[in-house]
Amino acid sequence: MSNRGSIEGRIRWGIIGCGDVTEVKSGPAFARVPGSALVAVMRRDGEKARDYAVRHGVPRWTDDASEIIDADDVDAVYVATPPSSHAAYVRRVAAAGKPVYVEKPMALHGPEGAAMVADCAAAAVPLFVAYYRRALPRFEFVRACLYDGTIGEPTLVQLDLHQPPPDPAAANWRWDPDVGGDGLLLDVGSHGLDLVDHWLGPIADVDGRAATRLPWSRVADEVVGSFRFASGVLGVGTWGFGGSRRHDVVRVTGTHGSVSVPLLAEGPVRIEAADGSLREFVIEHPAHVQEPLVATIVDELLGRDGRCPSTGASALRTQGVMDALLESWRRSDRASGRAAPRGERDAD
Repeated sequence: MSNRGSIEGRIRWGIIGCGDVTEVKSGPAFARVPGSALVAVMRRDGEKARDYAVRHGVPRWTDDASEIIDADDVDAVYVATPPSSHAAYVRRVAAAGKPVYVEKPMALHGPEGAAMVADCAAAAVPLFVAYYRRALPRFEFVRACLYDGTIGEPTLVQLDLHQPPPDPAAANWRWDPDVGGDGLLLDVGSHGLDLVDHWLGPIADVDGRAATRLPWSRVADEVVGSFRFASGVLGVGTWGFGGSRRHDVVRVTGTHGSVSVPLLAEGPVRIEAADGSLREFVIEHPAHVQEPLVATIVDELLGRDGRCPSTGASALRTQGVMDALLESWRRSDRASGRAAPRGERDAD
C-alpha cells in the first residue's frame, strides 16, 4: 500500500459504489475509526455521488472509478457495488497496489472468488471482505461461549433463515442472477455460513438441494443443506425466501446445553443449560455495524495489534460452501429460463 497512510498514521479511503449499504452500515465508519478517513466516493450516477458526499461530509465525489483507484490521496478502496462487478474492481484496485475491502458475497461463485484472491496475492495487497458479523460484540460473545465450556463440546449447528418475498415489481438486483448471483443465499444467507466458519472452523463436507418456488423468479429461493465441519461438528441449514414464513435463528448445541441468536433480526443471545434453565443476554449492535470490522482493517494496515478476521481466504471458504449447496440446482433447475424480475439493478 501507499507509504503515505502509514507515515501520517491514518488510512485514506475511497468508496466505489456509495449505495444503500454505505449510508449507515458502513460508510460513516471510515470517518469514525481512529486512524481512518473517507476522502472520496464514486457512483455511476454523478448526482447521487455528489449528494452522498455532501450529506456525509466527504471532500470529493466522482462518477469515474479510475479517479478513486488511481488517486494519490486514496490509500485503500472499499468496493460496495453489487457482486457482478466485484471481481473487476478488485482486480483494478490490486493492480494499483492498494488494499481492497469488498462487500459480501465476494463473488458470484467460487472460481471468480479464487481469481480475486490470486489477483491480490500477485499484487502483494491484502483483500478483506465485509462479513462484519465476525467482529460484532453480540456474535463474539457467542463465539466465547463455544470456547469457554458454557455449552460443553459443540456437536451440532442449525441455521434457519426465512423471509417473505418482495412484490415482483419491487424486486431489486438481489433477485437478478446476472447482478446478484443465484439468490439470497449469497446475499444474506452467506452471513450465517461465514459466521459459523468463524466460530467453529472450516466446513469440510456439504450436501445441498435448492428450488425456485416463485413463478417470476430465476434464482434459488429455497435451499436446504447438511454439512460437516473439519472438527467433526455436524450442521444443517434451511433458507427460504419465497414463502410466508419468517424465522431467523442460529443455534449451536453442545454436550451441556445450547446457545442461539438471530442472524439478521434483533434479539438476545439465549443460553439453555442441560437442565432446561434459560439465560438471555442483550448485547446491542453499534449504530454502524461494520465499524468494528473496519477498525480491525485499519489497525492491520497501520501495523497495530490485531488482524482483520474476514479475509479473501475465509470468504472463499464461504463461497465454496454456497457453491456446493447450489450445485445440483445450477445443473438443473436454473435451466428453466424463467424471466428475471424487473427492478433497480444499479446499487452503486
